[in-house]
Amino acid sequence: MDTPVLEAKHLGIAFGGLKAVDDFNISINEGELVGLIGPNGAGKTTVFNLLTGVYKPTEGAFFLCGKKMNGKKIHQVVQAGIARTFQNIRLFKTMTVLDNVKVAFGMKFKYRLGSALFRYTTFWKEEKDIEEKAMDLLKIFGLEEKADYISSNLPYGQQRKLEIARALATGMKLLLLDEPAAGMNPTETAELLSCINVIRERFGIAILLIEHDMSLVMKICERIIVIDYGITIAEGLPAEIAANPKVIMAYLGADDEDDEFSEESGSEEESVKASENEFEDKAELDLENNLLNEQGKETEKDVKS
Repeated sequence: MDTPVLEAKHLGIAFGGLKAVDDFNISINEGELVGLIGPNGAGKTTVFNLLTGVYKPTEGAFFLCGKKMNGKKIHQVVQAGIARTFQNIRLFKTMTVLDNVKVAFGMKFKYRLGSALFRYTTFWKEEKDIEEKAMDLLKIFGLEEKADYISSNLPYGQQRKLEIARALATGMKLLLLDEPAAGMNPTETAELLSCINVIRERFGIAILLIEHDMSLVMKICERIIVIDYGITIAEGLPAEIAANPKVIMAYLGADDEDDEFSEESGSEEESVKASENEFEDKAELDLENNLLNEQGKETEKDVKS
């Protein structure tokens, strides 16, 4: 059996007496795309912070291709093969689009300081190679014609794409996408969906996706894990998750016992609408009467004068 790209066993973290993530387990194979969803504050981004070395687990362990990653620093995690994007875009805003991607190739540079200072042949050869690779990544996201733009001048959706392209430039084995469709319109979301599919086909990397756009999650994810208050409440295929009562309750705060209330609320809604219409009609009639009264008073004054 092949070793999973990512495996987390009983992973957890506590801040004082608060357990933000508790007994989290996951296994992702090469080329697999898994969704991690849950209500706001469920602990999804905390899981990402654990997997990237931002936080150190207080319990459990996680492995990248069989290698234990607990205690690794952030740059060591990246070098090992885990890259991520963020909820809030974190680009080098004063650098060009191309340079934002090239900088992620930094740990792959082989030339030394002397070659860079004196511009030896090895420097120019490697710089050209890195630039070609960076342009290839930009082409995947349709950003090649904006390579010389300052990144902060890109539209929001294209900044999102650039952040993913930069993550890909690290040569990762596991890509963590934290709400990549946040703030995108439907057209941009559809383009992002296409780009993610291209990434999977071309690079064969494992992807863990956090996203609140459920239509995107259901279309693209092979499996979905749902957490609430840091605890896994469901795991399965998209269709199974969509019909899971625990998931529905976590998102909507309702369960099967509320069916009777739902039926009653339908008739109540009709009554409310009828009352609103009656109120509007009455208000309109009162307004007309008031106007007529005012007009009558004005006419009466004119007659007296």
